[in-house]
Amino acid sequence: MKSLAKEFIGHLSVERGLSKNTLVSYARDLEAYVLFLADKKGVGAPEGVTRDMIAEFMQDRKKAGNATASICRQLSAVRMFHRFLVRENLSGSDPSELIETPKAWKKIPDVMSQQDVTSLIAAAAGVENIDARDRAILELFYASGLRVSELTDLTVDRVNFEVGVVRCLGKGSKERLVPFGSKARQAMLDYMNDARTKILRGRMSSHVFVSRLGKGMTRQGVWKIIKFYVRKAGLKAGIKPHTLRHTFATHLLSHGADLRSVQEMLGHSDISTTQIYTHVDRERLRGVHKDFHPRA
Repeated sequence: MKSLAKEFIGHLSVERGLSKNTLVSYARDLEAYVLFLADKKGVGAPEGVTRDMIAEFMQDRKKAGNATASICRQLSAVRMFHRFLVRENLSGSDPSELIETPKAWKKIPDVMSQQDVTSLIAAAAGVENIDARDRAILELFYASGLRVSELTDLTVDRVNFEVGVVRCLGKGSKERLVPFGSKARQAMLDYMNDARTKILRGRMSSHVFVSRLGKGMTRQGVWKIIKFYVRKAGLKAGIKPHTLRHTFATHLLSHGADLRSVQEMLGHSDISTTQIYTHVDRERLRGVHKDFHPRA
């Protein structure tokens, strides 16, 4: 099963064009699945897998503390794996066929207020080259709603300052153009025209955002930057890079942007994913009503 899972991941990489992060997640999910079958069920071949075993694997993941969304993704990986085995004549049946998907409760994402965003960006108001880089990262995050992986993968040739757009590769290597505003443009220009050159110190890099070592920023590095400025600004803990993406979408919608445009900018393939942000704004309105209506 282990070698078959590896073959399947290779197939996804070549044939489906999935992102590196998605492939890593699927590989990790299948590794846990194959280990569960071998250690707890004594099964090492596709023919020995039953529907009940897959259901037990999902229960095992739930007991391990996995969120419903994670279990849904793991089940998706298992289903795709078994379909691949049947299609390639490596198995005679698909035991995952009748497994029901857990009901994924869509948690309303955390969103920052406009004042909190201003405070966060202002916290990076230092005069060092790294401060200029960090300020550009924060401004671009809030101005564009990019995923953290899209920001770290952003290369110089994909930024058009004249038009004010970035060309990024999203999930499934889908390309999209995302605009950014004047404040983000100025922060980016300040960084690109001066601070970035000084950070690189003669080294070459195609990445827009570079580390002190002259290499492209990692997702973990960006997460640490956000965490640092959240503390510095005195904001509540728990704000992550994705929080700025949530905030970008929610603030656009609350100021009158249409859902389809926000979907396009976020790179969501399904508009129902974008609709969660309409619920966020609804919750805000309920909060305003509760706080200020005399008979609430």
